[in-house]
Amino acid sequence: MQPIIIVLIILVVLVFIALVKTIQVIPQASAAIVERFGRYTRTLNAGLNIVVPFIDSIRNRIDLREQVVPFPPQPVITQDNLVVNIDTVIYYQVTDARAATYEVASYIQAIEQLTVTTLRNIIGGMDLERTLTSREEINAALRGVLDEATGKWGIRVNRVELKAIDPPTSIQDSMEKQMRADRDKRASILQAEGVRQSEILKAEGEKQSAILRAEGEAKAAALKAEGEAQAIRTVFESIHAGDADQKLLAYQYLQMLPKLAEGDANKLWIVPSEIGDALKGLSGAMGNFGPVNGGSGFNPLNAAKAAGNGSTSGPANGSTNGGHGHNGNNGTERREQPPID
Repeated sequence: MQPIIIVLIILVVLVFIALVKTIQVIPQASAAIVERFGRYTRTLNAGLNIVVPFIDSIRNRIDLREQVVPFPPQPVITQDNLVVNIDTVIYYQVTDARAATYEVASYIQAIEQLTVTTLRNIIGGMDLERTLTSREEINAALRGVLDEATGKWGIRVNRVELKAIDPPTSIQDSMEKQMRADRDKRASILQAEGVRQSEILKAEGEKQSAILRAEGEAKAAALKAEGEAQAIRTVFESIHAGDADQKLLAYQYLQMLPKLAEGDANKLWIVPSEIGDALKGLSGAMGNFGPVNGGSGFNPLNAAKAAGNGSTSGPANGSTNGGHGHNGNNGTERREQPPID
């Protein structure tokens, strides 16, 4: 009985192993290569698959998702004989599991070496400045070459990126000095532009202020002149409305005479010839009041002379004691006599 039990146990184990080898579960976004006696038979897709146990075998399981592979820095010589280290990153995806398994031994290593050689060819035709400023151009050229070469391997290169481009240390120092000088130059230019703009704005402000000030003064002068004209017009209308007689006019003449003589620089002042007639009328009117304080009566001509107070004479063409007419001129001229040493 014991040998039979042992045989049954062996058979159960064999059946279990056969079932395990027969049923193959492939995860999503994966594929498996099946070989029968060492020869490619088919590709298992995602899901439940059945194979012949002990005859069919799984050669390789491949991830069909997009892969990201960074490559270490590679020294590359530019057109101007400078060595730069360039880091690259490849984004690829397996589109044909069979080609990726049988067309190339190791597609990762093949992509890396192809990237290095292609990068050296591209950078060798560029100088350092163009290399540093043409990342997009280099990426596009790399992707075109890699996509064409890896197509027969069942691989599609989606993107190629340059992580870093490191020039020599001496070149980096020179570039930093140049950049610093350029920044200082731009700063000086911007500062000069700012000062220039500030001066322009200041000049424009002063110009506008002067214009506004002049307009204000012009308006003020116009309003002042208009007010004076209105005042003169009002006085004129008041005088005519009050029907002023000769006595009032003579009195107004006497009030204006001191103002005519004001100022040290006045060397010449003119008294209208009509003032003689006005003074005669005022003298006659004041004489009716009689002598004041026991003295002689008020003489308008003496008052006119006293009003001058510094002029040498009264009316030149009138009578000294009241006057008897004038010579027909509009006014007479009085001049100061120069002092006698």
